[in-house]
Amino acid sequence: MAYDFFGIPVSELNVWLIWILPFAAALIIPAVGKFSKLTTGRVAIAFGAMSAISAATLLPMALAAHEIHHQIMWIDTIGIKAGVLGDPLSIIMANVVGWISFLILCYSTGYMKGDKNIMRFWFWMMFFIGSMQLIVLSDNLLQIFFGWEGVGLASYALISFWYRDKKKDHVGQEGRSALGVMEYFSPTHAGMKAFIMTKVGDIMMLAGMFLIFAFAGTFGLRELYTETTWAVNMSAEGLLVPAFVLLFGGAIGKSAQFPLNEWLLEAMTGPTAVSALIHAATMVKAGVFLVARLGPLVFALAAAGILADQFFEIIAWVGAITALLLATQGMVNPEIKKVLAYSTGSQIGYMMMALGVAGLSTQYVDGYTAGFFHLISHAMFKASLFMAAGSLLHVVGSRFMTDMGGLRKQMKKTYAFMWAAGLALMGAPFITTGFWSKDAIFAAVYESGSGWALPIFIIAVLTAVITAFYTTRMLGMVFFGKNSKHIEKMESEGHHIHEAPKSMWIPYGILAVLTIGIGIMGLSAEEGIHHLFGEYLEHSFGIHTPHIEAVESVLPGFLSGLNPIALGASLVAFATGFGLGYIFYIGRWVDPAKFVNSNIVFYSLHKLMLNRWYLNAFVYWGFVTAPLWLSRAIWRYFEQTTFDKGMNVGLERAVGWGAKVVQGTQTGSAQSYLYVFGAGVLFVVLILMI
Repeated sequence: MAYDFFGIPVSELNVWLIWILPFAAALIIPAVGKFSKLTTGRVAIAFGAMSAISAATLLPMALAAHEIHHQIMWIDTIGIKAGVLGDPLSIIMANVVGWISFLILCYSTGYMKGDKNIMRFWFWMMFFIGSMQLIVLSDNLLQIFFGWEGVGLASYALISFWYRDKKKDHVGQEGRSALGVMEYFSPTHAGMKAFIMTKVGDIMMLAGMFLIFAFAGTFGLRELYTETTWAVNMSAEGLLVPAFVLLFGGAIGKSAQFPLNEWLLEAMTGPTAVSALIHAATMVKAGVFLVARLGPLVFALAAAGILADQFFEIIAWVGAITALLLATQGMVNPEIKKVLAYSTGSQIGYMMMALGVAGLSTQYVDGYTAGFFHLISHAMFKASLFMAAGSLLHVVGSRFMTDMGGLRKQMKKTYAFMWAAGLALMGAPFITTGFWSKDAIFAAVYESGSGWALPIFIIAVLTAVITAFYTTRMLGMVFFGKNSKHIEKMESEGHHIHEAPKSMWIPYGILAVLTIGIGIMGLSAEEGIHHLFGEYLEHSFGIHTPHIEAVESVLPGFLSGLNPIALGASLVAFATGFGLGYIFYIGRWVDPAKFVNSNIVFYSLHKLMLNRWYLNAFVYWGFVTAPLWLSRAIWRYFEQTTFDKGMNVGLERAVGWGAKVVQGTQTGSAQSYLYVFGAGVLFVVLILMI
């Protein structure tokens, strides 16, 4: 085996380099920017490529279900070590993050061209990628938390990147409100909202970490896996499930799951490259990865008689509620990036749903594989869709789909690639990764045997119908019909609509093609991941996958491995959602506005979903408006009255009055003083006699 300078095997060194290289780029970029701002982009791309290549070199080992675990002493006084854990889960995830981030960096060279603050952009992008890779490859919870906070800090900086708060960088519709709360947000407001809301989850995560540390005496993942006495003791105290639920709270915040989902929608104030990075490969996937990292441990504890089913039930239901809730909002929003943001939160809900249901099933690997396969699939098509949306914004100069229309003739490449990625999001049968991963989730839920299987399955299918509808709606509003008045005005002013430059369309074109290419491979891709994770879970956690005797399938040969009910649900969901979307937005046989206004029920539902189910308004009323009113009331009626008037003015006047009384008693007559003295003596005598 080849060794590096410090005697570390090359494979182990590569695991370290995956997350160190992006941080190194972030440190170098400010110095390089002093001489050439153009070169900073090249530095970022070069280091991003090296990080991705380092991850790729480990794929053969991961596919063989092997792992790398290397540690160095970190905090000697309490025996805490820093380390990396390169197992199949983390290596595949590192490749997803690395390669999609690399494509987004390439895309950014065109999208951010000419920006005055480009050096700051590249710095935070590389810091973001490094922090995410640190989360993925860390071998202990404390180290994961450092990466966790790094991602949060970078997201704040990038969401609020255009901090001058110009109107063109806002999200929402100016003047629009829900329950008195404005639905129009500046970049700095959105960045602060994301920072604060995710911090709620971070505090929960920190509490869960230290609760486990108090019993286990370690943050190390491998140590927690191999020695379970701590879990027995925590279970006896009734603290095991609460500790893991607290850790899941961190995932809820970072992955924008209900009820901490509202920050994700305002995060669209950042550059589209940032939106693609956050929504496809990094921040929102961090929560899913954390659940995938911890879930096998919790499930394995059940073999030792330490049950934690409530943990998985919470995950499954949080995912199901989020999936449906955000999908409904995506049906009505007019902003293309916000529709994709709603979609991201909804699809993350699918992943959580699968990982939760996995723990409620004897076939843990089915749900686990389905959830992670959908993570990979979603990373590809959603990054492609966001970058394509950025090209539209770049060319059209508006974030509203109502300002687009008829663009399939002027932007043919973007049109084709968005259709490919959009079909994957819809779950188009047999040719897209989205179909196979969603079908795997449907099958895992349906076959789980859990008491919650049926209601969660119904929610999953209904969400799939809505997903196909809003995706078709988005494509129809952007590419079909006539050019909008906005485009006609641009054309009349000499600003002709044209295809995005190569630096922009090639990255999202590659991902769109991959989405279809892997989809055509069909079941083989899903079965390969299933086999890999089956070996990984058994080798690392002792989670054995029971062998099920094959039964004769009613489906034809190449579909014989699929569950007929799940397959039927997938096909019906796609056909229904796409068909309804086609009627309203592509064929335009029915006017959506007239349809909504034709019935009080439809109008009310539309208004409810457009107002985000009033959840955002409740958040502001409960945690912003009401506290501000309370603080003002305290200041006005307590501080001003009690302290300013009561203590300051009142005390001053009381002292003045007392001084006058005392002054009035100073007559200068000895006789008067004797009378007072005698009265005092008499009073004391009477008190003593009583």
